[in-house]
Amino acid sequence: MADSEIVVEAKQNCNDRSYFLNIVTKMPTLIEWANSEIRDDKEVILKALEGDGGVLEFASDRLKDDKDVLLKSVTQVGWTCCYASDRLKNDKDVILAACKVDGQALYYASKDLRDDKEVVLAAVTNKPIILKYASFRLRDDIDVAVAAVKKGKGKVIGYISPRLQIDPKIQELLSEE
Repeated sequence: MADSEIVVEAKQNCNDRSYFLNIVTKMPTLIEWANSEIRDDKEVILKALEGDGGVLEFASDRLKDDKDVLLKSVTQVGWTCCYASDRLKNDKDVILAACKVDGQALYYASKDLRDDKEVVLAAVTNKPIILKYASFRLRDDIDVAVAAVKKGKGKVIGYISPRLQIDPKIQELLSEE
């Protein structure tokens, strides 16, 4: 399949910073066709992220380790924290912001943040089934279990500790199905 005219144009201008600084405001995904130097340009990447948080995928590794860049992306598209550096996958601000948008972000969080109650509560509040990636300690926390069951009902019961599975408060929430 032939490339569209705009993709051909982007490929032809792959070394032109001003072209990409302009075009990504209209079509952020065209950043994919920029050269590595432009994809390492924070100003250009931030412009592209204003229109589509998913274009973080095309940013340089250096920018995937930049907290400002990550926050710009994950506050729109939470799961894009998957592109973050290991350092930022362990940054509470980044992962919490991502989990507030998409609980799936917990899957990409560091082990330490999977054991952070605030992060896990944010994640299970909008994607209850993600409880399966929380630490065992938090899967045995009544507040976390209640938040997950309120939204996920019986789908999450197998991820809650056996002790809490029989807790009266959890049983009451399950009976409201």
